[in-house]
Amino acid sequence: MFNEETKSEMISKLTGLAEAKAKIDPDLYSRYNVKRGLRNNDGTGVLVGLTEVGEVMSYIVDDAERVPVEGKLFYRGYEVSDLVNGFYGKRFGYEEISYLLLMGELPTEEQLKEYNELISSCRMLPRGFTEDMILKAPSPDVMNKLARSVLALYSYDHNPDSIELNNVVRQCVELIARFPVLISYGYMARRHYVEHQSLFLHDPVPQYSTSENILHLIRPDGKFTELEARVLDLALVLHAEHGGGNNSSFVTHAISSAGSDTYSVMAAAVGALKGPQHGGASNKAFSMMMELRSEVKDWNDESQIRDYLARIIRKEAFDGSGLIYGIGHAVYTLSDPRTVLLKKLSRELAKEKGMEDILALYENVERLAPDVFHEIKKNDKIVCANVDFYAGFVYSMLGIPPELFTPIFATARISGWSAHRIEELVSGGRIMRPAYKNVNKRRPYTSMDER
Repeated sequence: MFNEETKSEMISKLTGLAEAKAKIDPDLYSRYNVKRGLRNNDGTGVLVGLTEVGEVMSYIVDDAERVPVEGKLFYRGYEVSDLVNGFYGKRFGYEEISYLLLMGELPTEEQLKEYNELISSCRMLPRGFTEDMILKAPSPDVMNKLARSVLALYSYDHNPDSIELNNVVRQCVELIARFPVLISYGYMARRHYVEHQSLFLHDPVPQYSTSENILHLIRPDGKFTELEARVLDLALVLHAEHGGGNNSSFVTHAISSAGSDTYSVMAAAVGALKGPQHGGASNKAFSMMMELRSEVKDWNDESQIRDYLARIIRKEAFDGSGLIYGIGHAVYTLSDPRTVLLKKLSRELAKEKGMEDILALYENVERLAPDVFHEIKKNDKIVCANVDFYAGFVYSMLGIPPELFTPIFATARISGWSAHRIEELVSGGRIMRPAYKNVNKRRPYTSMDER
């Protein structure tokens, strides 16, 4: 039998062998014209499908030349800024956007009322689910708990495997309704069993919107201000969809194309979103800014801010990755429209919370980071602050702990994933199977006594 020490030594030995055999000569990628990360040489994504759900625009083509422009995001053909201006301050918008993404059209007043009532009727978890699937198996990571909970809901579904459209729509609506409860209860289980704090569980309130229910469920007293709920509602809207090419939405398409069930598809999308290069980036950006706030003694001294940012790029500060988290985006160039909206509408919240000085620091970093990046990297790549840069700060102003940053992202994006799943089932019709070129040399079999 292996003890822990010999087991660890054996694992290390196996790791060395596996790593050596996993290394592929980088020159081979160029030789075979491999689109690493499914990206073309000019940075654009490889076209693998069509969608009518969402669109991201960051440049125009003028005389065959790509010209960067201010970023724009469209949901079902509507520019997000127009959608936000249409509801903000009048009503909560996430449910309206969820309807738009799933149904393809903006709801009438009566349709929105019915959809809200449908969502409200689906929020409660199945009988016994909270105790058996959440409290009895707490996780230190809420995203892992969310993925497990989504998979567990399969067992509580009377018709889990059918991909008949009426059944899939039902499942998607139920998941959209239940994600706020799943992440809140998952966090409460973590808070109690991992952090050894008091356990409290509120029932979702039928008349509350998604953002109101999240704040109600994660706070001991269940109370919140209207401004807090509206800012969180805006964040949910801005995270609800981002085209079919982002990693988690692509995963949704890929696994849906295999004919898998809704719960398996959505759990996989949650796993994709968890990564720090995708939905987990807001945690990284927030942690980086917390360290910057500690390291930079004078927040108004631009030279101190620039020095710290330079140290990050040189891998001398923060996590040693060389990345200024929240600065730069795979698609956007001059600006991320989500950042513009979130920053603009969060200023009122910063004033209410007495955190205007921190917001000013964020704005200084956003302004200075591109220049420092160009100075150190010696290239002319255009970078801007993405939505993850401000999202963590906004959540912190709302008293939302970092453990819930990415789960809240997932709660928003489940509407977009659902729209992409439906689209793939209706219009896809063929399993996704990209090619991988095997570059290993063929070898004759070696018998045991000759190895």
